[in-house]
Amino acid sequence: MKKVLVVMGSDSDLKVMEKCVDRLKSFDIPVEVRICSAHRTPAVAEELAKNAASNGFGAIIAAAGKAAHLGGVLAAYTTLPVIGVPMATSVMGGMDSLLSIVQMPKGIPVASVAIDGADNAAILAAQMLAISDEALAAKLQQFKAGMASEVMAKDEKVKAQFA
Repeated sequence: MKKVLVVMGSDSDLKVMEKCVDRLKSFDIPVEVRICSAHRTPAVAEELAKNAASNGFGAIIAAAGKAAHLGGVLAAYTTLPVIGVPMATSVMGGMDSLLSIVQMPKGIPVASVAIDGADNAAILAAQMLAISDEALAAKLQQFKAGMASEVMAKDEKVKAQFA
């Protein structure tokens, strides 16, 4: 199975991104977690991205705040899909991060999830990997069926409460 590389611009992103790592592990997806700055360690970012495919990764998840260039820098050096997680910030609540991620130039796409959307980033990466992995696709089907069951149980409870 392909691995997922989770890269954060700072250790301050770790609390949010632990949800991503936990979700990936719940699907038995191997994950490697790194801290790398698009601005302070650009050579490290380049090296990570250039070698990601040959190191067995199938997708990259990049979490960053403010200028949020990490996903774009990584995407510039790889053909693997890159998913950006815009981090909430004290300045604009994360809108600065979101806009930085979604405004990529033509030819260098970075998918984006919601601000602090670490869980959805993991699910999206799993769905990408599941295109060529039937066992993972089955786990995702089971996951979605579980979510549907939870909603149905809540529906029954509220119907009974207000009957």
